[in-house]
Amino acid sequence: MTHAEPPLPGLPPVPGTGIRVVSIPHAAPYVDAVLPPGVVRVGGPAEPSPWLDRAHLTTHAAEVDAVHLHAGHGRLEVAELEAWAEELQRLGIPLVVTVHQLQDPGHPSPARHDTHLAAVLATAEVVLTLTPGAADEIAERYGRTAIVVAHPSLTVPDPELGAERGLVGVRLGPASSAVPDPVGIVRAALSGALSGGGRLRILVDAAVAPALDPEVVALADRGELELVRYGDDEWTAQLQQLHVAVLPERCGTHSPDVEVCRDVGTRVVAPSCGWFADQWSEVVPYTNDERTGLDPVSLAAAIGAALTRPMPRPADRGWREEQRTAVREVHGEVYAQVVADRSWA
Repeated sequence: MTHAEPPLPGLPPVPGTGIRVVSIPHAAPYVDAVLPPGVVRVGGPAEPSPWLDRAHLTTHAAEVDAVHLHAGHGRLEVAELEAWAEELQRLGIPLVVTVHQLQDPGHPSPARHDTHLAAVLATAEVVLTLTPGAADEIAERYGRTAIVVAHPSLTVPDPELGAERGLVGVRLGPASSAVPDPVGIVRAALSGALSGGGRLRILVDAAVAPALDPEVVALADRGELELVRYGDDEWTAQLQQLHVAVLPERCGTHSPDVEVCRDVGTRVVAPSCGWFADQWSEVVPYTNDERTGLDPVSLAAAIGAALTRPMPRPADRGWREEQRTAVREVHGEVYAQVVADRSWA
């Protein structure tokens, strides 16, 4: 059945068919993956989303049945976000929120992100999240029950591309509080890779081209590690070539990189903050969070332990497709329910 075809005779309609939904952001790998067939995506790719502007929302209210907020609201002040959520209520447009991050990795203090989440969760008709641990935290912190939906597949492995046993990869991006001690991460990762009989590759986004710490550059110049700059469309291929991928951030909740690694068969070493290990059983944790900071010994040990394990097989494509179909069905049912509730209000 294609996107435009009606249901076959005798079959129930696809949940959410014909419902007009504004996704914020309009398009992203996760947003695209969970959109049910038959749902009409309203708006365009402009960023930041114009639908976060109250004037735009009011002017175009008749064009939309529901708003689904994933991310992008952090640019607003808390008072603006509260007013936006209240405007949705005034207009009778139901709000669905997916909580991807319970703390913003780009901000060292949780206070701002916490107040932003409180503002939208207070008025959301339905709250979704990706792991049971995150759902428990949402219930404890905000008093909201969240529906847990699995993070769907984002990619497929390249059958022509192999992985190198023992190769450990760490991505270093622009300076941010997400990686406050890049040299410490690199030195600990190098120690773990060498002790496990492997080698270290530092991955740098060529489009961003961050200024690397001179110590990291010196390690590369001495041949102790490898520096690789990759293009916009090469990230999945870079992850597929690794035995172990290290997530260097000190805070966060979920990661699309975990799902890409699951899809292509790369083991993940992830920080103890958040719920990364809830996403996939092959994740090996190490201590790194916003309270205690990086424990380099635990990172080196986690990498060494990960290298002793065999490389995981890429995720079964049939199972991943079934999972994505189920996730889309849940989203369709949620949209249908909130719109039905609106029609009876």
